[in-house]
Order: sequence, then C-alpha cells, then structure tokens
Amino acid sequence: MIRFILTLLFVILFLILFLPVMLVEWIIGLFNKYTGDLASLRTVQWAFKVCLFLSGVKLNIKGLENLPKKGDKPVLFVGNHNSFFDVIIMYTLFNDLTGFIAKKSFKKVPSLNLWMMRLYCLFLDRKDTKQGLKTILTAIDYVKQGVSIFVFPEGTRSKDGTMADFKAGAFKIATKTNCPIVPVILSGTADIFENHLPFIKSQEIPIIIGEPIDVTALEKEQKKHIADYTHGIMETMLAENNSATGSLSRELN
Repeated sequence: MIRFILTLLFVILFLILFLPVMLVEWIIGLFNKYTGDLASLRTVQWAFKVCLFLSGVKLNIKGLENLPKKGDKPVLFVGNHNSFFDVIIMYTLFNDLTGFIAKKSFKKVPSLNLWMMRLYCLFLDRKDTKQGLKTILTAIDYVKQGVSIFVFPEGTRSKDGTMADFKAGAFKIATKTNCPIVPVILSGTADIFENHLPFIKSQEIPIIIGEPIDVTALEKEQKKHIADYTHGIMETMLAENNSATGSLSRELN
C-alpha cells in the first residue's frame, strides 16, 4: 500500500505544484514553439520516471534503436494495452514530441488535461464516429507537423494479456502521411496495479520496440489490410515477450 500512497501523493503534488512550470514552458513556446513543447515533454518524462521509481518498476527493453531520435521523421506508434502504466512507461522513452490518443474521460481531469494537451495528446470518444474521425484528422495534421502519435488500436485495455483485433481507423494516420509504423509490445504491466487493486507491486517489465514498418514498401493487399498486417507482426512479438516474462518470473521465484 505504501507504494500506492507515495505514487498517488507525488502525482497530486506534481499536478498542482508544476502548473507554474507549464505556464513558463507555454511562454517559452510563444518565442520558440518546439523548445517550449520539448521542455514540457522532458518535464513529464521526469515526473513519470519518478512514478516508476516509487512504484518499483524496472524496464527490460529490447529494440531501443528503433525509437525515432530527436529530429527524425515522426512515426505512428502502435501498442498493445494492458494497464494505465503503459502510457507512463512509454513516455519515459520518447526522444522527441509524441502524443497519445486517449479516451475522452481524461479530458475532465483538471491539470492532467492541460499537460496532455501540451504534449499533443488527443481525446477520443469511441461512441461518436464523427468526433472520432475529427480526432484522426487532427492526428494526421500533428504527424505532418513533425509530432509522432501513439495509439492502442485494440480500443480498450486487455483483461487477460491477449491482444484483441485492431480497429482500422487509427492506421489512416500512417497511410495518409506515409509515416513509418513502430510496433510496441509491453508484457506484465497489469501486474503492477490492475491485477491487485489498490496495491502497486514492484515488477520488471519486458518491452519490445519493433522495427519500423515502411508503409510505402507494403504490397497493395498488405496496405489495404494494414491493421491485420500489423496485428500479425505484433502477435509474434507478444509471444516472444510473454516468453521473456515467464522466464523472468521463474528466475525471480
């Protein structure tokens, strides 16, 4: 319980005490937008690293070289989704501006919603098709501006670690901009928190960041069914990562 209390207390204090920092970064952005935006990213990355430290989470990452570096062409990150910690973990790894597509309920959380908008996050109402299309079109504009986008195309968190079919809409971000798709697999993240609420338990999390998929090099049928094509690649990655998780559990026991 102590990990949960410390992490929650830190998040609350950050959301309150760092509002002036956000204001300063916004003012910097008036003179140099990229510098102000990058400062906000680094601030949130620091906060999330503290959250992982307090939670006892350690990362075992394979494929760090596949993350775009600062100044590289933006990408569409596609990840499997098991936990609230998926976003916290991934944000600590980004080298350049990246926004998540999140469910609209986060837009109602004071201070958090402001930080999310500073980081180019978008809020998706899955029940409103018209609004969902607008969200995807905005994400396309962000990519054209040099901002990478991270999506969880399953549409919701997995309850058992398996990966549901992907919704195709988010992949228009890649097909309309020809940006690379970077598949990301996280295993065991639900064991940090969701599997034993309200306790946070220390975990070592295996992560695979796959090789970028060049949308322009895909065959016609692959591009037509790009959601299924990416899903197939990530199923193989998930099996590999689940194997790593099992080996890690046996070592710890």
